[in-house]
Amino acid sequence: MSSCRYNGGVMRPLSNLSSSRRNLHELDSESQPLQPPLASPAAAAAGGTPAAPEIVVSKPEHNNSNNLALYGPGGPGPGPGPGGANNGGGKPGKKKNQNIGYKLGHRRALFEKRKRLSDYALIFGMFGIVVMVIETELSWGAYTKESLYSLALKCLISLSTIILLGLIIVYHAREIQLFMVDNGADDWRIAMTYERIFFICLEILVCAIHPIPGNYTFTWTARLAFSYTPSTTTADVDIILSIPMFLRLYLIARVMLLHSKLFTDASSRSIGALNKINFNTRFVMKTLMTICPGTVLLVFSISLWIIAAWTVRACERYHDQQDVTSNFLGAMWLISITFLSIGYGDMVPNTYCGKGVCLLTGIMVSVSEFIHWILRLSLLQLILKLVEVIKKYLFAGL
Repeated sequence: MSSCRYNGGVMRPLSNLSSSRRNLHELDSESQPLQPPLASPAAAAAGGTPAAPEIVVSKPEHNNSNNLALYGPGGPGPGPGPGGANNGGGKPGKKKNQNIGYKLGHRRALFEKRKRLSDYALIFGMFGIVVMVIETELSWGAYTKESLYSLALKCLISLSTIILLGLIIVYHAREIQLFMVDNGADDWRIAMTYERIFFICLEILVCAIHPIPGNYTFTWTARLAFSYTPSTTTADVDIILSIPMFLRLYLIARVMLLHSKLFTDASSRSIGALNKINFNTRFVMKTLMTICPGTVLLVFSISLWIIAAWTVRACERYHDQQDVTSNFLGAMWLISITFLSIGYGDMVPNTYCGKGVCLLTGIMVSVSEFIHWILRLSLLQLILKLVEVIKKYLFAGL
């Protein structure tokens, strides 16, 4: 190793003078000028001239290049000095890449788990609705509420409801974990906003409603439609707890969202993120209404027709002596004329439950017709814009 000493004056290299000067010139252009440290207080008090710092500039012999290493007091070893920083500079970057890869893999696994939980929740929710309908129909004509068959079916409904509630709680736990991964949060309480807590409690309350095992009755009084005479009968509490179970059908919209290509495709989500588009259930339904409006309206109308007809039949069977609206075909006729806003008046519901179902049916059909009108209007505007563009190009060609 060849070296030179700097004593505050002219640097006198011991060997390789030309090479050292060239390398020192390159080193001075890239680094900051050397500043000697201040003299010690003892030397300053003595009045003597402070000794100039001695800096050794050396050239390692094992390296063929002419670069000189400027060693400070710490030397070239690892640590806080420049050598240690250069040797360990790749480790934080590698660790960061590993953390990003782990987060992406963990996020993808959470997505898949959330999708499966939503599918299982829909299966158990629909299973409870089907068993409820079967139990209601059989208890009206085949056996009574005190029988063992009714108790077994109600216990099956309760078991499916408990499993459904557990799946919903785990589903929201996965959503909170996804929020923590996306936002880099360390505490799950950051994700628990008042809005999220409200919707979780509301969802659990909606899915927890189901017929309780046992025979519970109440006195139901209504006024008949044509004779206006009061009618009093003993009704089952199950009718009050069975009809709200159809609210579980909101799980279909969640499954459609999680299985939609707009939600699962990486390119679609990237484009949506760049344009600040939130892929939620409303956006997916708007997309379906734009792509296939006829199919969506047909499925929605038929499903609403069947559910509303069965609900009217279940409400009216306690006060319908003539078996008009309590018949399923008669209830379908009543709902259909309500659909079409005709209202012949040959069939009228007797109870407030049946009247409320007919009212909701009319409102929902009116809303669906309004949406269809909006879509036709937007399509008409698009056609008019296309015609204007074609005319402009035709006039430009002439």
